[in-house]
Amino acid sequence: MNTQDLFSLKGRVALITGGSRGIGKMIAEGFIAQGAKVYISARKALACNQTAKELSSDGGTCISIPMNVASVAGAKELAAAVMARESRVDILVNNAGAAWGAGFDEFPEEGWDKVLDLNAKTPFFLTQALAPALREAASAARPAKVINIASIDGIYLTHRETYSYVTSKAGLIQLTRLMAARLVKDHIHVSAIAPGAFKSDMNKEARDHAEEVARHIPARRVGSDEDMAGAAIFLASRAGDYVIGSTLTVDGGVAFASPAMRDLQLE
Repeated sequence: MNTQDLFSLKGRVALITGGSRGIGKMIAEGFIAQGAKVYISARKALACNQTAKELSSDGGTCISIPMNVASVAGAKELAAAVMARESRVDILVNNAGAAWGAGFDEFPEEGWDKVLDLNAKTPFFLTQALAPALREAASAARPAKVINIASIDGIYLTHRETYSYVTSKAGLIQLTRLMAARLVKDHIHVSAIAPGAFKSDMNKEARDHAEEVARHIPARRVGSDEDMAGAAIFLASRAGDYVIGSTLTVDGGVAFASPAMRDLQLE
């Protein structure tokens, strides 16, 4: 048994959407540390370029391709831009996402369309557009990987009124299973990560009130950069080659280890 390079990503090419900050940046930094060449994309060009420069500062390779992937056209444009530079892509991380909170009686149609398009439709159409490069990289000995970033809000009942967000993430988990069943024959292994509380602009509670949030987490802390990077590296590397269609919950025990969900309070 050779475990020396079990988690290595040396020689692999990865694309991470929403890679300029938050969970996407955590994953990008982890991939680069394991030797991958990483492309990151984000809607805001300045932030995307700055993150790529930062993550390349220690000798790694991080390349910025700013793009808005909220539409099918944008997803196809990003795939074309990457494939113009690379003949193969070993790893795709569908991380770009949005949320919308509003009360039941006031929740707008715009809050459904924006969130469902980016969180559920974009992962499908970006994977579809990038499929030629994923197939070029894939083999039985070293499958290509697609990792969808879902959320524990698609698994357990949250107290937040984020109706379109929870729907999109639950749908993405099921989409992951169906895509995995279809693409495994091409040696493309699809899986997902369902994060809990990590400090990010999307999760301002965890970012700004970590100690308070931690009181409601069985592990008694919010997630660290290493927690997210480790989960993604596992799925992307040889270590995760036999994980197909599954959603890895990385939440400190919230979804599955909170007795009787005692901390849940619906308002």
